[in-house]
Amino acid sequence: MATANTAPNPAQDTLALIGRILIAYLFIPAGIGKLMGFSGTVGYITSVGLPLPEVGAVIAIIVELGLGIALLLGFKTRWTAIVMAIFSIATALFFHKYWSAPDAMKMMQQINFNKNIAIAGGLLALAAFGPGRFSIDKK
Repeated sequence: MATANTAPNPAQDTLALIGRILIAYLFIPAGIGKLMGFSGTVGYITSVGLPLPEVGAVIAIIVELGLGIALLLGFKTRWTAIVMAIFSIATALFFHKYWSAPDAMKMMQQINFNKNIAIAGGLLALAAFGPGRFSIDKK
């Protein structure tokens, strides 16, 4: 186990890489989907009552696709992970309001809310401990 005075071991570096790949696996396709279906994304953002839905859609694409790629490559990982964690929490709060969802949708919205909170936790761990040796940040 790495401490403040020791370097991460190869297993930690490998696990950090796998973690970045798995998180990027969620964000990058979602960003591509929003880019390809921009008007649908704007419509969905509009449906939850957020202001400036076009701006929100662009922000979502930048975070999911742009920062998703940055995370995958391990580029500016700590800042990228913090921004993505904030985005994940905001998404949970604005789009997965299980507490006010109809009964038929409550469980699915709660699962999605909890998933986003858990993703934010993983991203904050990357922010805290870094991307590992197999990253642009470490080159």
